[in-house]
Amino acid sequence: MADITVSDTVKDLIEDRVRAGEYASAGDYVRDLVLRERSRQGDELSLEELKEIVAAGRASGVSPHSVHDIFERAKKRFDASQKARG
Repeated sequence: MADITVSDTVKDLIEDRVRAGEYASAGDYVRDLVLRERSRQGDELSLEELKEIVAAGRASGVSPHSVHDIFERAKKRFDASQKARG
């Protein structure tokens, strides 16, 4: 895979998301962005890609956050995305 260079501002944003517990690593954050973009464009994931996503999720370990906290964050992100759409 090619190395990716980002500005310090983008790096800080990614690191903030990881520190907040939204993602296990910078790679997870970037993977999520790529998957969202593909979804937005209507691209379907292959079975192999889905298997890789599941494997990465399992490898990332157990979240230190409670299920309640995870759902609350997901709800806030969903609500924010709906507001952004108008």
